[in-house]
Amino acid sequence: MDKRRVVLGGGCFWCVEAVYRNVKGVLSAVSGYTGGARPNPTYENVCSGATGHAEIVDITFDNDVITLEEILDIFFAVHNPTTLNQQGADKGTQYRSVIYYANDDEKQTIEDSIKKHQADFSDPIVTEVSPLGDVYPAEAYHQNYYNLNPMQGYCQVVIAPKLQKFMTYFPEKLA
Repeated sequence: MDKRRVVLGGGCFWCVEAVYRNVKGVLSAVSGYTGGARPNPTYENVCSGATGHAEIVDITFDNDVITLEEILDIFFAVHNPTTLNQQGADKGTQYRSVIYYANDDEKQTIEDSIKKHQADFSDPIVTEVSPLGDVYPAEAYHQNYYNLNPMQGYCQVVIAPKLQKFMTYFPEKLA
């Protein structure tokens, strides 16, 4: 097994986590925070906008089953990378579109993916590409949120359509 890691922010972490928990080859998808100045932030700290953190999902995957390129294809299909600090009604820097890299090869793969996917959008992709720093897991009640609360309004209105989009566009990647 060739275990790899990527950290993605595509708006609310519940949405991103729900999609990647269903991707073949993804070993774990953990909601959390990174990209900010304060160690060990809480959800309330991050939502205030004062810490600079993004809501992210820390993904561990088997590169023998799914590649970083394929993970990024899914990422650009299930969220809008052209809205700065916003996904739908969720607004604020914590909801920014962002991909964190651990080395120069990952950075190049991410930049190539952005160039490739720009053709899918009429507006410019504004996804931030930044070096990976400390990642802090979100509180327990944020983990696996969609699967634990499928009938909650936000899950039905916001998350379910993203999951449906993933299943429609990438049926071969469904776990």
